[in-house]
Amino acid sequence: MREPTLGLLLAGGLARRMGGGDKPLKAIAGRTLLDHVIERLSPQCAGLVLNANGDPARFANTGLPVVADSVGDFAGPLAGILAGLEYAAAARPDIAWVVSVAADTPFVPRDLVARLQAARIAAGARLAVAASGGYSHPVIGLWPVALAPALRQALVDEDMRKIDRWTARYPLATVEWATDPVDPFFNANTPEDLSAAEAIAQAMR
Repeated sequence: MREPTLGLLLAGGLARRMGGGDKPLKAIAGRTLLDHVIERLSPQCAGLVLNANGDPARFANTGLPVVADSVGDFAGPLAGILAGLEYAAAARPDIAWVVSVAADTPFVPRDLVARLQAARIAAGARLAVAASGGYSHPVIGLWPVALAPALRQALVDEDMRKIDRWTARYPLATVEWATDPVDPFFNANTPEDLSAAEAIAQAMR
């Protein structure tokens, strides 16, 4: 039985290497990076929510609910994950799982949720994260909504910022994806990355 899963698009970064602004709103192949992510993730999920700070109106054309970090000082992706877990607990009590994806990863796999859920179940793990090319991508992960209070305590009381420190506390399944012909977790951090993503997107058409 497929576990209903809420998709969480993390767009809370500061985009310093891109010159500021919202990386997910940069365009490749005629659409924003965010649009590419939504198109790939939406069919896998029981709903999507966007984590972003600042004026939510800039994402209005997505039609998605936007939740800001509830922990201050740009606490990083863990704060975004907490925002998604707490949103799910309040707004979607029918859903026990959240999958987080960086909103600037336009080639995210179409089997992401299915493989993370299957690996978690097979390993008897609490969490699951994606990997490719021998590297783990902890921001691309599967999280139980029930861990929201523990994550809030870690962020607020322990000033925890590293996802790897958090995941080390729980049984973790890591799922590897192939990087040929393209790394599905390629993300655009610089203008050069954006040009590379444009070339990849055109080649995939």
